[in-house]
Amino acid sequence: MAAQSAAVLHSEAKIRIKPLGGFIGAEIEGVDLRKPLSDAEFKAVHDAFVNYEVLVLRDQDITVEQQMAFGARFGELSIHPFSPNLADKPEVIILDYSKDNPPALTDIWHVDETFRETPPLATILRAKVVPEAGGDTLFASMSAAYRGLSERMKRHIHGLEALHDFKPWRPLFGHKDRARLRELEDEFPNPWHPVVRVHPVTGRRVLYVNRQFCVRIKDLKADESDALLEFLYRQATIPEYQLRVKWQPNTLVMWDNRSVQHYASHDYYPARRTMERVTVKGDKPKGVTGDYTVDTVPANGTVKPAIPEGTRPGPKRAFDRY
Repeated sequence: MAAQSAAVLHSEAKIRIKPLGGFIGAEIEGVDLRKPLSDAEFKAVHDAFVNYEVLVLRDQDITVEQQMAFGARFGELSIHPFSPNLADKPEVIILDYSKDNPPALTDIWHVDETFRETPPLATILRAKVVPEAGGDTLFASMSAAYRGLSERMKRHIHGLEALHDFKPWRPLFGHKDRARLRELEDEFPNPWHPVVRVHPVTGRRVLYVNRQFCVRIKDLKADESDALLEFLYRQATIPEYQLRVKWQPNTLVMWDNRSVQHYASHDYYPARRTMERVTVKGDKPKGVTGDYTVDTVPANGTVKPAIPEGTRPGPKRAFDRY
């Protein structure tokens, strides 16, 4: 199901889906999360979620329990081992940044929790307090990023695996915390994930490496691995593959953690920005198998083709016509 240029009305569910970008993102109207979704409404939301990869729902003045109930429709909620969870609801993460608690760790392109053997399926974030300016979140479609590679590069990375680690949180453990660090290392042993993941629902191929958690690529020398990873990381920074969300109070955004990277801009200090987050458990990433074949799975947007050798881009100048 490819994106369309105008809003789509799902008549049975009475939900309007408005694509926001050529490759990624849609805004949904007609959903009130203060009450449970009907089966028709959930199907419309779920189908839009896997197709557009990021969904934006405005004016969702809901309780944290209602946010949890919405997330639970997609699967079992997970508990983050490092983030500030609510004491009585450990599935809920409170991100409350201000002058006294400056933002950290999220101003880098990443996929949530790929240090897990089974990273989250989805992340659902709702704004409570937002700064007057700044504090946007950027998202990148890594299925589009994969399609933007040349066929030769796709062949080169076909079947590769990368090692992931919870490296951003290692500095939190001092000498006295070594025993706890060892426990967490046993609980979250470094997993090898495919460099090219296959989305379990859409079948799209996804470039599945991120700067925050990746360590190295298997079977490559260190300098080879570093060079290739740096190139692949840059695919997330291509504007055509991105969506930028401007937060308002009670804006809820959910993204497909299997195919999306995100980056929270830290441009609002010393203002306050408060978010409530839940994540949905996922499955073990599976990669492409067998010999390389050209990807033919439908997806949103059309990647600009390479310019054939010996031709010039754009309109010819007047003197070229004579």
